Amino acid sequence: MNMIEVQNVRKHYGDKVAVDDLSFSAVKGEILGFLGPNGAGKTTTMRMITGFTPPNAGTITVDGIDVTEDPLEVARHIGYLPEDAPLYPEMTVADFLDFMGEMKEINARERKREIDRVVSQLALGPVYRRLTGNCSLGYRHRIGLAQALLGDPEILILDEPTSGLDPRQRIEIRELIRDLAGRRTVILSSHVLPEVQQTCERVVIINEGKLVAEDTPSGLAARMEGQSVMRIKVRAPAREAEAVLENIAGIVRISRESSTDEALPLFSVEMETGSDLREDIFYRFAEAHLPIVEMTPIGFSLEDIFLRLTTEDPARVSADDPGEGAVKS
Repeated sequence: MNMIEVQNVRKHYGDKVAVDDLSFSAVKGEILGFLGPNGAGKTTTMRMITGFTPPNAGTITVDGIDVTEDPLEVARHIGYLPEDAPLYPEMTVADFLDFMGEMKEINARERKREIDRVVSQLALGPVYRRLTGNCSLGYRHRIGLAQALLGDPEILILDEPTSGLDPRQRIEIRELIRDLAGRRTVILSSHVLPEVQQTCERVVIINEGKLVAEDTPSGLAARMEGQSVMRIKVRAPAREAEAVLENIAGIVRISRESSTDEALPLFSVEMETGSDLREDIFYRFAEAHLPIVEMTPIGFSLEDIFLRLTTEDPARVSADDPGEGAVKS
């Protein structure tokens, strides 16, 4: 059963088109990753799903309810955590959650039970009487998530829920999100792509307001199986090694990766579909008297796929700095 249906949705602000004929769905109980570069229309789409912003065209239904026809009823089904969770720094955690429960029209008796539930679920006991403005960033994220959970909504929409957190805090929030799925549908927007790959069952990728991919992470990788990528480490100056690679027919992309030893530059090299250029690469470096230290085939990560689908002109990124991509001209 689809809990969220976005069909041919368009949103513009004057002449600026933020979302352009976008369609996707989220089924009951799944964690759906919602990805796109800055300015792609992610936040606008999430605001339309929650009923904060009406679309100019198309339809959005939440649990069968049309968002434009009954946005207040839709709001009762959704817990929303914006990227910058709006906490009131002069309120204690207890007062803030009580206030948010009241805004959600939860009656006083039920509100107390709901607050106790989310405080226990998100381990907010140590800061329950503390001012939200005096809480750590990790706790503030938990407080924002707690207010989204008040009323036990069937749908959670989380915009960058781990932004600014340290690795341990990211793991904690990620585990919480996994625990919340199952009987809830979760839409998770994040720039931390390995996190999305570990957490989400399916991903939707948009660029410039348009849908560019919708599949499982493994399904997206499978689409690129025909394309070959090699990781190559060479004992040579980086520019000399790159010059050799640039002159090998069949290589379509060269990316410089981080290396702990400047004398051993590391590259990922993408080859044309169906090509196996390992022998050509080996002999070309041998002719140049530059020894290859490592040559390993690698698979596509969600980050690779994201960059491929959303980067209009990868050549804009220079290979002068380790870890940044370049395209062979």
